[in-house]
Amino acid sequence: MERVSKMVAEKPVVIFSKSSCCMSLTISSLLSDFGVHPMVYELDKMARGREVEQVLMKLGCSPTVPAVFIGGKFVGGASEVMSLHLRRSLKPMLKSAGALWV
Repeated sequence: MERVSKMVAEKPVVIFSKSSCCMSLTISSLLSDFGVHPMVYELDKMARGREVEQVLMKLGCSPTVPAVFIGGKFVGGASEVMSLHLRRSLKPMLKSAGALWV
């Protein structure tokens, strides 16, 4: 748990992903289109990725990827991020986390 906490505290936006997950790519692309540069951790390419995935499951991430953290707080997966975007709540959240300056 401590390792994941440190990872999400390093950058304003952190995404836990798997290289084969199309929804992870979609969320990364959406954020990149805003000008946000998220830190993306590919669990299937990390040495201890399975351990991180188990911690994400304990935090309530189901499915475990994508797991999006903004400002150090767990936001959710693809559907939650898209819902925030459609409600026009995502950009203000990104701004308050320091991930977006415009």
